[in-house]
Amino acid sequence: MDDTASLLDLHGMIQDAVSFDRDHPFEFYTANSASPWAEKNWITLAEELDEKVDAFAGTQLKHIWPLGRKKLYYWFDFGDAWIFEIRKMRSTKADALLDTPQIIGRVGPDPEQYPSCDA
Repeated sequence: MDDTASLLDLHGMIQDAVSFDRDHPFEFYTANSASPWAEKNWITLAEELDEKVDAFAGTQLKHIWPLGRKKLYYWFDFGDAWIFEIRKMRSTKADALLDTPQIIGRVGPDPEQYPSCDA
């Protein structure tokens, strides 16, 4: 994604990429790891969802990086705790892809938001 895209744009891209229903609240934070015990630095301290969404809409990706040793995480659906690690690509390949947002790489299969209980 272009570095002028917002965190709200990133939320939409992730939701589209994994075909989730966008039916739960979400957060962005930075931390040294996705571990539940890691110290999290929340992107916004707003408590109401509308205020958070406004903050994410006003936060461009270029204002997030550089993070030093921390990583950016997207947390969707606090009950099921879908956590995605977001990485910034550092190469000329990224520059060539800026016209349209794209997923550059994936690790593992896409998650299933509502898996069948028949297992």
